[in-house]
Amino acid sequence: MANSPLVSFTKLSPNHSGKRTCSISRITPHAVVGQLSVERICDCFKDRSRQASCNYAIGADGRIGLCVDEQNRSWCSSSRDNDQRAVTIECASDLTEPYAMKPEVYSALVKLCVDICRRNGKKRLVWIADREKALRYEVKENEMLLTVHRWFARKSCPGNWLMERLSSFADDVNGKLGI
Repeated sequence: MANSPLVSFTKLSPNHSGKRTCSISRITPHAVVGQLSVERICDCFKDRSRQASCNYAIGADGRIGLCVDEQNRSWCSSSRDNDQRAVTIECASDLTEPYAMKPEVYSALVKLCVDICRRNGKKRLVWIADREKALRYEVKENEMLLTVHRWFARKSCPGNWLMERLSSFADDVNGKLGI
């Protein structure tokens, strides 16, 4: 399993559980809560004491960083089960709700998700807004499911700005996948 060729910066975090025990079938975008550079986001996960990480980071200028190899489970969404299945992506955002993301970040997130889907043999990104329905959904072999951090912890992540756009986000990704 290869990492994304879209990565322009790498700073690997020691905070991961090693090889995944499940195949990749989910993508979980997060709001990092700060208009940070990709270097600064990756730097957040360098210390073991933090006990957090992500697979990819997207800085405020849209550059993409690698924090945890895609083949490994990051510690990102407060759910071992989700993190075993999900590629997790921390995205630069505003400091306050609705945690808006710059157009460069949104565009990079679309490109990265298209790349993740293609490299994992997925032809469709699925968004189901209802948590219970989404987590019961049987992901088909050619699909990837969007999940969100707030489903697994008392957090607003990824913020209302992205939450309100996840349906159109999935459409943007699927359009580039040819659906």
